[in-house]
Amino acid sequence: MIQFSSLNIIDPILKSLEEEGYTTPTPIQAQAIPIVLKGTDLLGCAQTGTGKTAAFAIPILQQLAKNKSFAGKRKARALIITPTRELAIQINDSFKAYGRHTGLKSTVIFGGVNQNPQTRSLRAGVDIIVATPGRLLDLMNQGHVNLRDVGFFVLDEADRMLDMGFIHDVNKLLDALPRNRQSLFFSATMPPEIVKLSNTILDNPMKVSVTPVSSTVDIIKQSVYFVDKPKKNALLVEVLKNPEIKTALVFSRTKHGADKIVRHLHKNNIKAEAIHGNKGQNARQRALKNFKAQTTRILVATDIAARGIDVDNLSYVINYDTSNIAETYVHRIGRTGRAGAKGTAISFCNAEEKEFLKDIEKLIKKSISVVENHPFPLMDHNPIKTTQQQGNRNQSRRGPRAQENKNRNQNNWNKNKKKKKWYGKPSTSR
Repeated sequence: MIQFSSLNIIDPILKSLEEEGYTTPTPIQAQAIPIVLKGTDLLGCAQTGTGKTAAFAIPILQQLAKNKSFAGKRKARALIITPTRELAIQINDSFKAYGRHTGLKSTVIFGGVNQNPQTRSLRAGVDIIVATPGRLLDLMNQGHVNLRDVGFFVLDEADRMLDMGFIHDVNKLLDALPRNRQSLFFSATMPPEIVKLSNTILDNPMKVSVTPVSSTVDIIKQSVYFVDKPKKNALLVEVLKNPEIKTALVFSRTKHGADKIVRHLHKNNIKAEAIHGNKGQNARQRALKNFKAQTTRILVATDIAARGIDVDNLSYVINYDTSNIAETYVHRIGRTGRAGAKGTAISFCNAEEKEFLKDIEKLIKKSISVVENHPFPLMDHNPIKTTQQQGNRNQSRRGPRAQENKNRNQNNWNKNKKKKKWYGKPSTSR
């Protein structure tokens, strides 16, 4: 079995890995670290939970440490771009942990908070910047950041970056980067638009692919409860009576739905907090901190907000809403069962969501075990499916942003209709 010590990693980093309890690299780490140490560009297909942060952080730290010069002010020589604040913070924490004995300094940049602490850190000088694209561009425009010395560039979670509409920001950052650099590109999925983007960033890359999105971790125990939509709250409380569930990450499809779940759990004396885009940065970080410390038992999250949630020994994920995008289901349950640990994924599925479940089972190529004996069995097996519900399913197959656009058009059309303004039928195109 491969050990970190056999990957030609320098002693200061090996010491840090040992302090973190790491001895055996994950498959992507074992494949990617030697490639990056050679100075070759890398195209990695890997979902969250495979250990990809260490796969790029360790070799970047090593190359920076071997060529460090602390004469004068430090200059940013590595840039890691990621779509969410939570993931940026998580990656920066990893760089600090793995590089604690190297003398290198990193900082994290993201929006939604006062920029002054970030600009102070930049003025003091850093070797590594981990950032979300919007705030980084803001600070660049203000003259606080210069990327001319960046020799290592990482684009992480590229598919989510595309879904969240950051592609134009990424292109602006690419224009500001030196041409002579080593670039690493990671994405959980590789649709044609992602492959096209990677071709504009990478130069003759080597490819690494582990745990493809179409396969879920076999060690995760998956089950589904068929339940009527109005009974989901009651079923959640019932499931949480299981004393084995010390903590659980619960997924809601919407921000409003996440808040409603939290309120219901509070009524039943279950400590819960929500994390989504409408929450302030401080509230989101506080909720995540409480969940990691297990002072909050249940964290209710939307899919985008959940990117970057990395909780050790998280044993349970509950899909309160069955995901209408099959690939998203895989990412959700990947929050548990990490690093070989056991995990359990529970899904609640009402009649309208049965079609989504079929898509999920088709993608993962296995049937999910059905829990037959529970207090709130599905009674309404054949609800009338509206045109909009069918459209949502079709739209979900095109991607989350397409669905958001369609829903927004539908809502605007309904509002205008009530005002007796007629602008024609709402568009269902992308």
